[in-house]
Amino acid sequence: MASNRGQGGIQQLLAAEQEAQRIVNAAKNEKSARLKQAKEEAEKEIAEYRAKLEAEFQKKVSDSSGDSGANVKRLDQETEEKIHHLKTEAARISDDVVAMLLKYVTTVKK
Repeated sequence: MASNRGQGGIQQLLAAEQEAQRIVNAAKNEKSARLKQAKEEAEKEIAEYRAKLEAEFQKKVSDSSGDSGANVKRLDQETEEKIHHLKTEAARISDDVVAMLLKYVTTVKK
């Protein structure tokens, strides 16, 4: 009888050990699955964030490109206005400048 109880106790220990091993394996599998899921979720969030940043960057580039074209047009117009002003002023005072130069060139110093 004692022998049967000893055998029964060993059988119970083996069964308990197998049950513990099954629980540990199940926990490892669940942990592995959760890590995989977390990695996929993180990659998805990273991709979404990257897409958001890329969209913001593209918007800024397109906005600044539009501004750049407007700035170039404005600068061209300002340049033309300044050139016109300089030509007008040069034409207005050119006779006086020529007369002054002729006076200095033709005047003899003693």
